[in-house]
Amino acid sequence: MLTDTALKNLRPKARAYKSTDRDGMYVYVSTGGAISFRYDYRFNGRRETVTLGRYGRAGLTLAQARERLIEVKKAIADGVSPAVEKQRAKRRLKEARDFAQVAQGWMDRAPMADSTRDMRRAIFNRDILPKWKNRLLSEITPDDLRAHCKAIVDRGAPATAIHVRDIVKQIYGWAILHGEKIDNPADDVGPASIATFRPRDRSLTPAEIRIMLMLLGEVATLPTIRLGLKFILLSMVRKSELQDGVWTEVDFGNAVWSIPAARMKRSRPHNVYLSTQMLDILVALKTCAGNSKYILPSRYDADAPMSRATFNRVTSAIAERAGKGELPLEPFTVHDLRRTASTLLHEMGFNSDWIEKGLAHEERSSRGVYNKAEFETQRRHMAQEWSNAVDAWEAGRAYTPVLTVSEVKAPRFDPKL
Repeated sequence: MLTDTALKNLRPKARAYKSTDRDGMYVYVSTGGAISFRYDYRFNGRRETVTLGRYGRAGLTLAQARERLIEVKKAIADGVSPAVEKQRAKRRLKEARDFAQVAQGWMDRAPMADSTRDMRRAIFNRDILPKWKNRLLSEITPDDLRAHCKAIVDRGAPATAIHVRDIVKQIYGWAILHGEKIDNPADDVGPASIATFRPRDRSLTPAEIRIMLMLLGEVATLPTIRLGLKFILLSMVRKSELQDGVWTEVDFGNAVWSIPAARMKRSRPHNVYLSTQMLDILVALKTCAGNSKYILPSRYDADAPMSRATFNRVTSAIAERAGKGELPLEPFTVHDLRRTASTLLHEMGFNSDWIEKGLAHEERSSRGVYNKAEFETQRRHMAQEWSNAVDAWEAGRAYTPVLTVSEVKAPRFDPKL
């Protein structure tokens, strides 16, 4: 039977040799001096040898080797060949695919809308790939995913954390569908354990708009961001449409901002008719933008648009300040400003067709197919009334809008032309 002292005194010889221990285990000493624990056994009538591990500081102790021998004998008794299983494990490790490789395959070939693919690719490249680009699929655990999502929530981006979990879940689902024998770590990380959200039907009241605009002037942010957030409320554009907007799209002389189809959610060009208040905001933003082509350039790079998370941080800061001051303003998102404009314009009594056209919503019914009217005159009037109402509410005054377009402004159709 071997002892630790005997193992330390083993020296290499001209030819490799064995030194036996108890229970059939022995050490194999190579000509180079490497010492490994081994065990010979018969399995289904054939002789097999399994290496339990190497002896030494980075390997096994004698006691650990004996414990591993007990596990090996149990596997044999259960009808499992330790030697074959070890070879299989080596082969699986050799053939294991890395996370980044599988994720790229899913990103390129999984069926999804182009806009969804673009969003997921951006989240993947920013929040997932840097974390796990050198990991194998088998090396990412539910605890890893849970901890990473928590870190994203802690930085103030709970929606992104939910998307990260969903993307990881789909990457692993794609891998399993294509033959990978692996558990999906996202199955053990429920979305509710990451973050919960209020129902997405929030719209602000005129009183809340007044508080929001008051607090917008108090939170720590750039003047251009304050102007940009108010412009979204007045113009009803989507956040991305303003953030990616460029000055060549703005016609100051005709008071219209023409957004090309490539930048619109429904891939149709959209005109934003500008009230005097919106024009004033754009003039101020143009002054601040300098030589940048973007309406809202990045603070650090004039050749890039502002950060996607900037407006979200500002709305969160406003809600936090309202909570601390016990002001009646519940948390809201940037998108809620579009919903606010739509809700209040409908409540004022403006024509639904004008409002839907202003929101760049296209009706999908047969009526929508035939109704291609731009309603330019009516929408210009509505935009000015809406801006006037917001200004009045900000000043604490009530406002009664004019719902009809005057006869002078109305388009005339001459059958003689």
